[in-house]
Amino acid sequence: MSDQNILEMNQEETGLGKVEIAPEVIEVIAGIASSEVDGVAQMRGNFATGVVEKLGKKNHGKGVKVELTDEGIKVDVYCLMKFGISIPTVAQKIQDNIRQTLLNMTALDTKEINIHVVGVLFENQKHEIEYDQEI
Repeated sequence: MSDQNILEMNQEETGLGKVEIAPEVIEVIAGIASSEVDGVAQMRGNFATGVVEKLGKKNHGKGVKVELTDEGIKVDVYCLMKFGISIPTVAQKIQDNIRQTLLNMTALDTKEINIHVVGVLFENQKHEIEYDQEI
């Protein structure tokens, strides 16, 4: 891909123009698809995203990093899992849901979807520990 900031959808020539998708859109789609999976407690953010959410703005792309390479799209997901679930099973469901949702919404296929479990959330815990490390 020549432009690292925009993805151009591969589609048949219709004469109507082209469709471009910003990587931030992919982050949002992947973030929502990850949050939909049962067993995911929270997506990992950093201190800045925590402050923004406390001010009332939801960050749907938090915990997701998208990298555009010549080989394809690489997605990294950072999340906290609920205690007592099977982490490999939930991670597989996250990968499947992201892959299918991106394919349905953008017609883009992903090269890699990496799941990083950064913590386990117990039922009695209310809030994620604030992270000061940026993803």
